[in-house]
Amino acid sequence: MAVKRRFANAAIFILLLILALLVLAPILVVLMNSFKGQFFISDAPFKLPTLTETADGPATFVGFKNYLSGIEKAGFLSAFGYSLFITVFSVGAIILFTAMTAWYIIRSKGKFSGALYYLFVFSMIVPFQMVMFPMSKVANMLHLDNPVGIIVIYLGFGAGLSVFMFSGFVKSIPLEIEEAAMIDGCNPIQTFFLVVFPILRPTAITVAILNAMWIWNDYLLPYLVIGNKYRTIPIAVQYLQGGYGSRDMGALMAVLVLSIIPIIIFYLICQKYIIKGVVAGAVKG
Repeated sequence: MAVKRRFANAAIFILLLILALLVLAPILVVLMNSFKGQFFISDAPFKLPTLTETADGPATFVGFKNYLSGIEKAGFLSAFGYSLFITVFSVGAIILFTAMTAWYIIRSKGKFSGALYYLFVFSMIVPFQMVMFPMSKVANMLHLDNPVGIIVIYLGFGAGLSVFMFSGFVKSIPLEIEEAAMIDGCNPIQTFFLVVFPILRPTAITVAILNAMWIWNDYLLPYLVIGNKYRTIPIAVQYLQGGYGSRDMGALMAVLVLSIIPIIIFYLICQKYIIKGVVAGAVKG
């Protein structure tokens, strides 16, 4: 039994290692090519950059030239600012308002709160492609076609899953804790922010990770709503393409590396909470 168990563990480890390499391979290829010259990326995308000339050809390592070129051509600093602003405030709004909504739905047992909950759940299955053109028209009519207005739209699209996850976790919070806070003189708002919301931290971090990765990398919604006037990073990347389909692959690879670094750092900092939060929000109660 012990031999079989070790063999099974080794097989699982090897399988997971292969899957990890498959996931990391595209990122490593992009990182590697971000230090290579334009023509070498097309001719030998999977070869490591060389520092010196070889028998096969000249050196392919160009240092940080692609990064400087990409930052300038794509307007990366401006795009980074817009992406950061939209992502931070959209995620903050989603966490705050959906947590409060979930708490209200669970604690206010009634037909209205039940119907409201199922409306949020139903919104999770509505394809974005079904509503994207009417949504863009309504956004223009309501003057939401700016970095502040798009936060409201992201709140709407991110509310379904977030309310579902928060609702599952709120069910696991003993009602006696809130009643004790009420006896001590807390009003409902104080009870939520001083007692309930700190307990919701694992689920809040999970919601933050999921929505931050989605909003930071989203191309279609910012393109439809705010367009070229306020370029986020995914939109700015598209403008590295020149006439007749030509594009500066070196600058493109460099900008892609710069764009994924912040979200990877954020995920690594918070990743220990994601499984805990998903399980708590989907199973408890």
